[in-house]
Amino acid sequence: MRLLLDTHTALWMFAGSSHISPELEQDLTNPDHELFFSDVSAWEIVMKYSLGKLVLPSGPEIFVGSMMTQHGIAGLPISQESIFEWGRLPMIHRDPFDRLVIAQAIREECSLVSCDPEIQKYPVPIHWK
Repeated sequence: MRLLLDTHTALWMFAGSSHISPELEQDLTNPDHELFFSDVSAWEIVMKYSLGKLVLPSGPEIFVGSMMTQHGIAGLPISQESIFEWGRLPMIHRDPFDRLVIAQAIREECSLVSCDPEIQKYPVPIHWK
């Protein structure tokens, strides 16, 4: 299974948050599943950190790489195909970061790991337990 982590999912996973159920944690640590972290989420983390809305144990340039390495998460660059897919999505969700992650999940044939109810209104497979 190919799983694209929404920003909040990756942060919760790294922090060992109780928002991640034991069943979901099992899926996220299953070596048969491919985990991806979008450049979009890295951008969102940098913006929130820079605005003082997100506290991290280190700067984003260190934190994101550490998180990905520690959890065996592959990076997912933003492609032009995903940008064009973003433009075709209905305007259900106004958050441009979320819309681009949705577009990437669709284009890259990933299930999106997110508990955001607005994201669940899009035609993208959601993986949340």
